[in-house]
Amino acid sequence: MRRLLLIANPSASGFTGAALRDVEAKLGDAYAVTTAWPNGPAEARQAAADAAEDGYSVVAAMGGDGVVHHVANGLAFTGTALGVIPTGTTNVVARILGIPMKPSKAANALVTGQPRPLTLAHIATESSIAARSEYAVFSLGMGLDADVVSIADRRPAAKYYFSSVNFAAIAVNEVVKRYHSRLPDMLVECDGQTVHATTVLIQVHDLYTYWGRVPLRLTQEPGDGLTALAVERVKISRAIGLASRGVARRSMAKQRGAHVFADLEKLLIHAEPAAQFQADGELLGRAEDVEITPAYDAITVIAPNRT
Repeated sequence: MRRLLLIANPSASGFTGAALRDVEAKLGDAYAVTTAWPNGPAEARQAAADAAEDGYSVVAAMGGDGVVHHVANGLAFTGTALGVIPTGTTNVVARILGIPMKPSKAANALVTGQPRPLTLAHIATESSIAARSEYAVFSLGMGLDADVVSIADRRPAAKYYFSSVNFAAIAVNEVVKRYHSRLPDMLVECDGQTVHATTVLIQVHDLYTYWGRVPLRLTQEPGDGLTALAVERVKISRAIGLASRGVARRSMAKQRGAHVFADLEKLLIHAEPAAQFQADGELLGRAEDVEITPAYDAITVIAPNRT
């Protein structure tokens, strides 16, 4: 029988013992299931990598987007597939892949779903402390969104109970208090162009916002690869205009002070001073130099058939 490692994150907002037992039972119809309880992101990543080396068919991440991010990093470019059992506050990856939000239904989808390749974004960073290599499943960024993640991480209760509202409130506060007057301190190079920016967002797939099933698109039509948005200054009026265009699926490139790079092959960011960066809502530290490239078909995921 094929083997499946279930990496469980009991700190996820919707995680319960009853849900775990139900998921284990449903997955047990198709797999020999082993459940792991890693103590933190590094252990989750290592457990996934060890399972791949040991020949497991699937490693399923049960939790929010954070545990999915770390499990995916452990599985990238291995022969072991990624499964997703959402129990977190946002579960953007599950929405993108069409995976049901209820754990029991997600387990059924994992049993009946089909493997398919998924592109990731590779992030190579350099800082005065160390170099780092990381993969993002659905988004990454430097500037405003990374600062929002940093503040949210310092308020775990608000993040837990008010997730979407909390992120939005922090973002608005940051724009009003700091970003509307902040001068561009990042140099962005892509496709032969060079622009100055205060914030950079890279979209890996047809991105869903933290508000739910409303897609936020940087371009009018979804592309096949990575898409980046570099904003010179995040003024209040500009932030409102960008958000409105994204939800309405209108190109953000037509917003003054915004630059969009679609289907990019390499994007370089130089930040002075070093800026915070995040991937999939996980704060990854500060860096002076970041290189982002597409990692085509870097991982296999088990998900429902596309309709």
